[in-house]
Amino acid sequence: MIHVVLYEPEKPANTGNIMRTCMAAGAILHLIEPLGFYVDDRHLKRAGMDYIEELEWHVHRNWEAFCEAYPGDYIYVSRYGQKSHDEIDYTKEPGDIFLVFGKESTGIPYQIMKDHLDRQIRIPMVPSARSLNLSNAAGIVLYEVLRQLGYPGLSRTEVIKGADYRGNPE
Repeated sequence: MIHVVLYEPEKPANTGNIMRTCMAAGAILHLIEPLGFYVDDRHLKRAGMDYIEELEWHVHRNWEAFCEAYPGDYIYVSRYGQKSHDEIDYTKEPGDIFLVFGKESTGIPYQIMKDHLDRQIRIPMVPSARSLNLSNAAGIVLYEVLRQLGYPGLSRTEVIKGADYRGNPE
């Protein structure tokens, strides 16, 4: 199972987009409080659309409560990572895969990452860029994991309108 962990997310639209991505990817989403919004925020619901009802997601009161409920070897996505997100062989990860993303303004705190320098990854970008949008970063890393795992449980064809539908209603 793949878990996307958002440490103290601040923007409801980003979280809503990540909810939609996690639902489509079959991933579980974890939100670490405090959140910068209420989970009933209209922006969150609009971005997540009707997918929120189909998503498995959990809110944790703090980082310690999350770690206690879901112990594991986490992968931290940070601009300070020394290896690229595609340099890890996710097929060799023992057990569930936990992808941890920091808050939009400051990322993941040093106190959390200092003991896990070998578990930090980054998404390559031009030197003058500080970061990518949180929802874009989550999608990039999540789908790299899924690609390496062979897209387990995901459909490779259009299911709702049929595999032969190409936008022609006739």
